[in-house]
Amino acid sequence: MMKRALLTVLGILFLLFALLAQVFPGSSVFGAGATTSVRVVKYAEDGITVLGERTVSYQWMEKNLPKCGDGVTHYYHQGPTFEKDNAWDPNETVSLKDKGAVMGTNIADLCDLVGGMAPEDEVLIHAVDNWTIKFKYANVYEPQDRQGTIALCWYNGEDAREGERYGEGYPSNNGYRTALQMMIMAKTRNAGGQYVFGNSDMQAAMPPEEGYSHFYRDAEGFWPSTNGLSGKWIDSVIIYPSGTVPEIPESDEHSVPADSSSKVPWLPIGLGAAGLLLVGVAVYFVVRKKDLPSSPTGGVRP
Repeated sequence: MMKRALLTVLGILFLLFALLAQVFPGSSVFGAGATTSVRVVKYAEDGITVLGERTVSYQWMEKNLPKCGDGVTHYYHQGPTFEKDNAWDPNETVSLKDKGAVMGTNIADLCDLVGGMAPEDEVLIHAVDNWTIKFKYANVYEPQDRQGTIALCWYNGEDAREGERYGEGYPSNNGYRTALQMMIMAKTRNAGGQYVFGNSDMQAAMPPEEGYSHFYRDAEGFWPSTNGLSGKWIDSVIIYPSGTVPEIPESDEHSVPADSSSKVPWLPIGLGAAGLLLVGVAVYFVVRKKDLPSSPTGGVRP
């Protein structure tokens, strides 16, 4: 009977916890989600003094800055080939990653909002999950056609036709859920007519020895992969002189995921947990009381 009582309590607790999870869904408490605005900041040589700062929403970017992409054309990055004799895949046919028919804003235009980059500067892209990547001046302001524009994407007109799905529309956990997302939108196409920023493009535009390219590591070694440059949930664009270490501020209102809260609601969660505990204890004692034998009322039998 005690086992049955314990199972009953656990079952009730599970149901109540599921109800609590519906009240505070994973997008706001237990995980990240699409960001809707980005903080752009430019630091002085000390990496601390702010020379310029601005926070803009995707709505503002769409309305006030030139657009990259048309919401119809699909753009691609490339993952590791895992082929030792074809690691850079100049034909751009292996492990292509369809990123959808995205639209966005040139990172250069965002940098110009706070004074722009100098030739000796770097720009660091930061996401709410602390993913970062950096680029040099030439890749941002003077990109080769085979590289194309480095863009912060806030719209997806059509999701990927295969592979990972990113959602469609504007930033939302029910829409373009990986926005704001980094994309490098190549201006050249492979033999299949696809706009691919491939591994060989990265090799040419971002030579490995410069430290701006990306490699995937496994037990067999390092594999070039431009897909690693396409971060999601971007919240900050940080300009700083090369060779310095910029101060990365803690995420605040500019990095709030769409459809979610900027702060974990600890008070209601704590009250909910306490309520679950009290209910569990109460149910346990009620069930236990029913299992106890009744006190004798008719005296002692001979």
